[in-house]
Amino acid sequence: MAAPTLPRDPASRPSAAPTPETIRGLPRRLGLWSAVAVLIGSTIGSGIFRSPAGIADKLPGPLPMLAVWVTGGLFALCGALTLAEVAGARPETGGLYVFIRDGWGRLPAFLFGWSELVVIRAASLGAISTTFAEYLLRVTGHDPAQAPYSDWVHYIAAVAIVLTSVFNYRGARSGAVVQNVTTLAKYGGLLFIVLLALAMGLPRTGGSHFTPATPPGSFAVGAFGLALVSALWAFDGWADLSFVAGEVKEPRRNVPRALIIGTVAVIAIYLLANVAYLSVMSVEEIRHSRLVAADVAQRLIGPAGVAFVAVTVMLSTFGTLNGTLLTAPRIFFALAEDGLFFKPVARVHHRYESPYVAIMLTAALGVAFVMLRTFEQLADQFVTAIVPFYALAVASVFTLRKRADWSPPFRTPGYPVVPALFVLATLYLLGNAILDPSSRWATLATLGIVAAGIPVYYLTVGRPARRG
Repeated sequence: MAAPTLPRDPASRPSAAPTPETIRGLPRRLGLWSAVAVLIGSTIGSGIFRSPAGIADKLPGPLPMLAVWVTGGLFALCGALTLAEVAGARPETGGLYVFIRDGWGRLPAFLFGWSELVVIRAASLGAISTTFAEYLLRVTGHDPAQAPYSDWVHYIAAVAIVLTSVFNYRGARSGAVVQNVTTLAKYGGLLFIVLLALAMGLPRTGGSHFTPATPPGSFAVGAFGLALVSALWAFDGWADLSFVAGEVKEPRRNVPRALIIGTVAVIAIYLLANVAYLSVMSVEEIRHSRLVAADVAQRLIGPAGVAFVAVTVMLSTFGTLNGTLLTAPRIFFALAEDGLFFKPVARVHHRYESPYVAIMLTAALGVAFVMLRTFEQLADQFVTAIVPFYALAVASVFTLRKRADWSPPFRTPGYPVVPALFVLATLYLLGNAILDPSSRWATLATLGIVAAGIPVYYLTVGRPARRG
């Protein structure tokens, strides 16, 4: 971490013109529907294809299984409705980092950046790119679980990270084009599976897989909490749009609208997908299906269905990977602008007007993690680390509303209940993960890594003697 700079004051800057690579600020080039595509594309990845089996294993009943998806959707919606207010008033590059900084101060904001650097973003990129690589191998007729292809997964995932970083290195517009195309493809692919299952599968089963709704032993509070973590992995991404809020056109109007439209669209397709799965397969069958969408499609239209789903998952995860490389580097960019990270990370490319150093840093971290960790290790670590900061970002609305200059274009409906529900749900998730023996030590270890950022802060950018 670099020593902090003095607060940015236009009057105190050198009179000489800055070099092209150090110009601060990123151009606003993303319209409303590109912003919606960023949110949807960053959210719909591998979760909706991989999580149902784990959820059905913990909650082996149709109603509990669907209830956890509804709960996860409401959780995300409460967060999105709150961030629509905060992001509309603070449409700046960095998103959650900016909200936490303005609401709670420099130390919590630094800890968010620290966690993104050492755990969150690299783990996310690794998990997404690993799924992409596995499906690419399946499409080409190879088993990613067998040698030598099990080793190839890591290399293919690393190449995918590098490729999407190149798209975004060339600017937000280039990244947005890839995002728009892959978002349409993945959403359309999921919708096709839903329509196919309802039109062909439901008449065959007669809805028998929905009864009994709650079989004995299909619900427990602790199991529900653990299953909710899996659902939240699938929903994660609803806040990523805020990271590029500084590049959205008419941000006070478009950022809140995109947050709400995109989140509602994701909730709708996720619920429909799970209804579609149950229309074709029983909960017990879903429990043992790691690739539930592919199994559903195979039952309906044979091998062609499996190929279609595999390609859909590939496009889905590739789009999410691209969205992550579009949004996440803006966190490190904002940190560097504020003097909480190395100053060169805030450089803007003279031609492409992209935060190219931050993009290269993010890609390098993702490649390093994907070469060393498995999907399960990456996904679990990511969820545990990000949840506390979602809570802090959403809770910032309580402190920001007390300011005399607070004039958001959109106000959270149901305030203060809606943000409070989100924060309480977050505390429940963390508490449940700590109390459960199967996840306790992994959760505490991840939280320990986050807490390790406190001494780092005071030894570097937080030293009182250097603050001016």
